[in-house]
Amino acid sequence: MMDSREVVRRTVLFQSPPRLARDLPAPYGSDFSFVDMNPSPDARPPEGVDEWGAVWENVGVSSLGQVKDYPLKDWSQLDDLRIPDVRDPRRWRSVEGAREWAGDRFLLGNGISIYERVHFIRGLENTWADIHTAPDRLGELLDILVEMNLVAIERYAAAGVDGLIFCDDWGLQDRLMISPDSWRALWKPRYERIYRAAHEAGLLTFLHSCGYIVDILDDLIEVGLDVIHMDQQENMGLELLGRRFGGRITFFSCVDIQNTMVRGTLEDIRRYCRRMAELLGRPEGGFIPRWYTDPIGAGHRPEAIDAMCEEFLAISREWEARHGGAATDPHGAMRA
Repeated sequence: MMDSREVVRRTVLFQSPPRLARDLPAPYGSDFSFVDMNPSPDARPPEGVDEWGAVWENVGVSSLGQVKDYPLKDWSQLDDLRIPDVRDPRRWRSVEGAREWAGDRFLLGNGISIYERVHFIRGLENTWADIHTAPDRLGELLDILVEMNLVAIERYAAAGVDGLIFCDDWGLQDRLMISPDSWRALWKPRYERIYRAAHEAGLLTFLHSCGYIVDILDDLIEVGLDVIHMDQQENMGLELLGRRFGGRITFFSCVDIQNTMVRGTLEDIRRYCRRMAELLGRPEGGFIPRWYTDPIGAGHRPEAIDAMCEEFLAISREWEARHGGAATDPHGAMRA
């Protein structure tokens, strides 16, 4: 019998898992456990001041916050920037014993974003201007974040963590926030350093990125991204994503959170689940259904969540039947 950890690994590596791996809410089951530094240098509080000195305020929906004042207003202040000590042993106490309490689940550790954290520190408009007016100074800040991720990879690997994830939303609705050429010049080599180190340490690589990211997805695959954690697809099109990237990267995705999940009927949602599995996945793997973990903030109805989860489980049972065998549930017990 195959446990959750192995089902996820086989899915990501296109090694023909016996069922769909999944990350769904109770009672539908998850093959994942998650671990983070405490406090995390990438924490995004609903309000207050974070470790870098960024001031956050609540946006008034659920517990989401946004930066209203950033600490690095001028590059002359870089030497005085409050940089969290990622090596502080207290930060890693939350990771001790993680492998044991995760059991047979795939254990995913949170890293530190290298785009979102930059604009939390520098301000979004300043960051966009820096690409053209201060690329060397911007690169210095990026390299600080890369080095922090390399430390995190080392610590996570020693703790038996299976994968690394962090969040960098790169897309607007129909294009990247910056030009693809600027992304390739500044960010692509930094992602490559992180993903190479993760693979050398035995970790699979995950990136959360929403919006229209088609223009850099080939590049991310090239530099070693294994899994794209993508909550929007309709602005790019399931057909396009499946045709261009299916079989080359694993999609870790829920039903599109802005469109079908909000505006669709329950039958629309069920149909969309099936199109996702058909277009994004392959018989060898490449698709992991999930749910959106802030349903209140996104306006997701409980009945819509139930319809999505039930349909994904039905698809998984059909997958098992086609592939000729029973599989384990998220806790390793045989399912009928």
